[in-house]
Amino acid sequence: MVSSSPSQLILPSPSRILRLIARLDIKGANLIKGIHLEGLRIVGDPQDRAEKYYQDGADEVIYMDTVASLYGRNNLIDVVTRATEHVFVPMTVGGGIRSVEDARALLRAGADKVAINTAAVKDPTLIKELSDVWGSSTIVLSIEAKKTTEGKWEAYTDNGRERTGLDVVQWAEQGAKLGAGEIFLTSVDQEGTKNGFDCELVSAVTKSVDIPLVASGGFGVLDHLRDLLQVSQPTGVAFADALHYNRISLTEIRNFCTQNNIPTRTRSFEETKKA
Repeated sequence: MVSSSPSQLILPSPSRILRLIARLDIKGANLIKGIHLEGLRIVGDPQDRAEKYYQDGADEVIYMDTVASLYGRNNLIDVVTRATEHVFVPMTVGGGIRSVEDARALLRAGADKVAINTAAVKDPTLIKELSDVWGSSTIVLSIEAKKTTEGKWEAYTDNGRERTGLDVVQWAEQGAKLGAGEIFLTSVDQEGTKNGFDCELVSAVTKSVDIPLVASGGFGVLDHLRDLLQVSQPTGVAFADALHYNRISLTEIRNFCTQNNIPTRTRSFEETKKA
């Protein structure tokens, strides 16, 4: 593990405060978790967990329907609708979004942003089509990355099951040009391992695009966050395993950021009252 004093970190700029994000992978009615996006196990109720993570200080919540592309539909409309009653931070929803109509249904249900992956790979113009309707800030390009050789990664779809032949960095650049306003980058190699982020991957993509990027996959201990920020500048980090199994709380993560001079968001008084 690389060690460093706080002053050596590549800190987010004032306009890019680091967002602490709870990631919820959903299969049917259940919150699930796996390793390398495989071997999925039920770990709880997504509604209960979303409310808990909101109360604990999550800046955002990301819902990913893990089987949506397999069945050709997204089943999260009810989940999102119920969440809006108790969760008052931005919600991103992904999985099975193939058209303007699919995105519209989720946004009407209460999603703030929609994440697309498989359908965008099949037809990249979908990114522009969605961006033209709702603006780039609403459209997230989800990229599932696997390392191929040193300094190279391939984009995958269908929850890390299907190869695309696309170079991750080039695909991120293309997505940004087409109108994606954010990249949600998951390292399939590191996901669920608790061994740390693929810092090289995150660095390569953040250096190639000038849009917000959320890093996901591999967080195990607090120092992994420091390791990531030594070499890259994501605007958000998604946490799943650590939260689901109560290993590290969002409060502990935020306190760690404060102690290491990593700027994070502070909730307003109005949000505190809602909580």
